[in-house]
Amino acid sequence: MPTDIPQIVEVQKKFFKSGKTLDVKFRLCHLKKLYHAIKDNLDIIHDGLKKDLGKSASESYMCETGLVLSELSHIIKHIKKYAAPQRVKTPLAQSVSQSYRLPSPYGTVLIMSPWNYPFLLCMDPLIAAVAAGNTVVLKTSAYSPKTNEAIKKVISETFEEDYVAVIFGGAQVNAELFDTKFDYIFFTGSKTVGKLVYEKAAASLTPVTLELGGKSPCIVDETANIPLAAKRIVWGKFLNLGQTCVAPDYIMCAQEIHDKLISEIKKQIAKQFGQDALKNSDYGKIINEKHFKRILSLIDGDKVVCGGRYVAETLKIEPTVMDGVDFTDAVMQEEIFGPVLPVITYRSLDEVIDYVGGHDAPLALYLFSTDKKQIKKITSCLGFGGGCINDTVVHLATSNMPFGGFKESGMGAYHGKFGFDTFTHYKSIVNKKNVIDLPMRYQPFIKTHDKMVKYFLR
Repeated sequence: MPTDIPQIVEVQKKFFKSGKTLDVKFRLCHLKKLYHAIKDNLDIIHDGLKKDLGKSASESYMCETGLVLSELSHIIKHIKKYAAPQRVKTPLAQSVSQSYRLPSPYGTVLIMSPWNYPFLLCMDPLIAAVAAGNTVVLKTSAYSPKTNEAIKKVISETFEEDYVAVIFGGAQVNAELFDTKFDYIFFTGSKTVGKLVYEKAAASLTPVTLELGGKSPCIVDETANIPLAAKRIVWGKFLNLGQTCVAPDYIMCAQEIHDKLISEIKKQIAKQFGQDALKNSDYGKIINEKHFKRILSLIDGDKVVCGGRYVAETLKIEPTVMDGVDFTDAVMQEEIFGPVLPVITYRSLDEVIDYVGGHDAPLALYLFSTDKKQIKKITSCLGFGGGCINDTVVHLATSNMPFGGFKESGMGAYHGKFGFDTFTHYKSIVNKKNVIDLPMRYQPFIKTHDKMVKYFLR
């Protein structure tokens, strides 16, 4: 098989044109093979995630492999329904005909996955693309080499390279991919690279899905269940050491509950990670030295009220809470993507709406409240990709809702049927019968025909 990118794409396009992937049974067979390949290689996948990110097997299954298996189960169960032509209502003017939408794959698609959830975020879009009938070039992140090896093993046990190919490499490989014509591009990663992908795709009019990120706010109002809020915020924030695109980036809390919330967050950090998280074998690590140093540069020691310690040799930073933060601090100028949690107080909900609404739309938004009016106000007035009321992160763990960004945090969505739709073009088709041919659309136009047209089109 060819090893360079243009040849791989050429071979995949030839395979797609053979029509084999149009057969739903063919797709289903490979999705089932993928399911069993993942099950058979769980230990290897989890070992890769442990070496790359320090994730325990339990966290890896809960947040990566288990979610992928769940997504596969959903698609395997529903693919025949998703791939079937969809009958739609035919207007009276088109009587004696059938109208339907025919799901059709784009062709050869490029999926670019990130390093923070290197298995989940390459497999989920891959499942959708294969289910929709495409061939796939899968580009993994250079920052997660051990997980990449596991991915390569799983894919090679399931697909031929002319169907799904895995490509490794860094910026030079990315540049070559950007200069290659694909039929669709699905990218998950930073806004900086996302802009480049969008620019390159625009040059060839290639459709894209961009799953980016941003500073996702966590709002805690005066009616919230503070102990439960603290428990769920700590879990969502420090999961994968904060290296989660939908992690709560910062807290905005009502002034009257500020002290209690800080106290409960400290308790939860100790309860969930122990008195010394740096010695907790289930507490992961920062992906590399570059990001480790970047995160440390965001910490203002004078504002740290919990944590702040780190071990450079193991790339670990303990769960850190900064209080008394204001909007000019370094930690509020970029997405943190690490185990640092700034806390800002507010006096009125309008302050929150003004601040969040005045900045780039976040990928996620979290609100802890029992006040229905305040919940409605926040969820209605602010733009964001998705989120939770009285919880964090879990909105992405379902195949029944789309997951995606909004405005600056991305475009497009996937999971379940929504993922199938992302990689599908729906052809709108009218199948007209020959038994009746209404004369009113043909010239010469006469008044009786005009009356008939007005009757049908009103």
